[in-house]
Amino acid sequence: MRYYKQSLFLFFLGLLCLVFFFLPVKDTLLFTGTKGKKVYYVTINEQKKFEIRYVHSIHLTDVIEYYEITPKQKIRMLSMSYKNLSIGLPGDAAEGETLELRDGVYTLTYNDRVIDSFRIHIGRVDADLALRYANHELDLKKHLEKGKSYEFKVKKLTYYQLTKGEKLNG
Repeated sequence: MRYYKQSLFLFFLGLLCLVFFFLPVKDTLLFTGTKGKKVYYVTINEQKKFEIRYVHSIHLTDVIEYYEITPKQKIRMLSMSYKNLSIGLPGDAAEGETLELRDGVYTLTYNDRVIDSFRIHIGRVDADLALRYANHELDLKKHLEKGKSYEFKVKKLTYYQLTKGEKLNG
């Protein structure tokens, strides 16, 4: 009888561990390769805002895009700032947007534009591309493959998925 109870206890303990291993537990900013299953992630904490900074390939000036993670794990586009107009950078605001020029910097602000994900291309051009989160800047060209595209989204991962992906922030 004692052996039976121990076996039953170990079975349920193992089952509990297995279930826990496959439950989504950790919030991440997730990069998934569009041609393959390679996954890269940045673990996130209570800080819900992040930025993507890149050098414009024509103007060679910084463009900064500002985002926020919503309670439903979506991406809210807040604004983008840049110093030069044209060639991929808007010179006017569309409906639901405002464009402001202050101290030589244009800021395009979005009115509650929420998206599930977006694609990010890691260009072969030798120009900066970085993710800023929680007072750290992560060089995406150092970690992700140049010439490839990735889907970027917010997702809660299981411990199993965390072991299969590559953590980018320490």
